[in-house]
Amino acid sequence: MIDMSREPNDSCGQRPEEIREVQIPPFGLEGILSLPQEAQALVVFAHGSGSSRLSPRNNYVAEALRKAGLGTLLFDLLTLQEATDRAYVFSIELLAKRLLLTIEWMRGLEETSRLRLGLFGASTGAAAALVAASRSGIRIDAVVSRGGRPDLAGPALAKVAVPTLLIVGGHDIEVLELNKAALAQLRCPKQLDVIPGASHLFEEPGTLDQVIELAKQWFTKHLICRAAA
Repeated sequence: MIDMSREPNDSCGQRPEEIREVQIPPFGLEGILSLPQEAQALVVFAHGSGSSRLSPRNNYVAEALRKAGLGTLLFDLLTLQEATDRAYVFSIELLAKRLLLTIEWMRGLEETSRLRLGLFGASTGAAAALVAASRSGIRIDAVVSRGGRPDLAGPALAKVAVPTLLIVGGHDIEVLELNKAALAQLRCPKQLDVIPGASHLFEEPGTLDQVIELAKQWFTKHLICRAAA
């Protein structure tokens, strides 16, 4: 569970940050927006099927990204009622539309309107992130997929123009093959990193920390460094 009551502090070199619960219109989607002081970019998380803004793995990744100076938004792509219906859970087009609506809402906030934007997708959320990134006129600057199903983005893969990193566990054999096939369809700056010994959920000791390092490097390069250029 996320402790929303903690006060910002800068002890031990940590960046002071503002953490607040949000409701994203028009469906009232629940979210957690966290902004380190002087954040230069924002990473929006697109969760996979059966997960939510409270995902322990994604919150662990998000906390590490914030320490690197990146803001984070973790939110529920579906309402509580929708999340019980497989027709919603596995509708990539619907999830992508919710993600785009959330990006539009975020662009309307004074504190996030000018920030460069990255998407971090897991499982089906990765496909939704790539579909969203393929849409013309939508300002998205980088995508990272963790154990994702980019293949579910279908024809949208060839339209993605933003730098895209695919991270897959070495023991996640079927998903690894699907990611290799998706990588071949991408026409953007792209990279596939395989973490040896990791399964689909990166539950093995140290494997999720490797995901974090790869994601930090990708977002730092394509969000923070580009913003400073």
